[in-house]
Amino acid sequence: MCNIYTCKMTAAEMRALYLHYKFIGTTWTAWEERQCQQNEPVENVYPNQRAPVVVLQDDEHIVREDMLWGFPRYGRAYGTNFRKFKNPRYRPWLNRVHRCVVPAMAFAEPDRNAPTTAMMRRWFKRADGLPFCFAGIWRPWTGDRGTKKAPDIGDHTLFSILTTEPNSVRQRVHEQPMPVMLMTAEDVDRWLKGNSVEDAVAMQKPALDSALAVVQF
Repeated sequence: MCNIYTCKMTAAEMRALYLHYKFIGTTWTAWEERQCQQNEPVENVYPNQRAPVVVLQDDEHIVREDMLWGFPRYGRAYGTNFRKFKNPRYRPWLNRVHRCVVPAMAFAEPDRNAPTTAMMRRWFKRADGLPFCFAGIWRPWTGDRGTKKAPDIGDHTLFSILTTEPNSVRQRVHEQPMPVMLMTAEDVDRWLKGNSVEDAVAMQKPALDSALAVVQF
């Protein structure tokens, strides 16, 4: 299950993403500049870090940058991914209002074929090299998202990514569920505008083998 991804894009890729998906809001260039000024990593996104997330507002794709990756902790781990629609942690947020999409360039998984003494990540991206989006949901939450040394108690907005069974390309590296990848503007619209949980279930499919490639980062 994806617990690291990258949304770092070139200027041309950012423009193409905005035009293709008709996103509205602050550009990724401005987002990266702010992250650099704050000495925060921009190449990769990890659990409990902020990242651009797109929601449907007044029938437009609005980019938000106030969301943290991961629903509230269950045990030691944040809820970065979900698969079961009946899970009470996620089902209340599957309605149209709380759907979102998460722009990305690639995601990483540990290679199960690597020696146990040397964990190795493999990166997956679209075979054509273009950006894509994860299907996700978001929710408000009040609590502490910091550490013992630096608490961050307050109101937060959180997102989690939908997963599904792995395709053959992904399964050769890692057998656990893979993120649901939205490849087209139609996919994004269908996810954001679906009215029922059944609409969401219908989109819980792995990417085609031909659409996914393993790459070096």
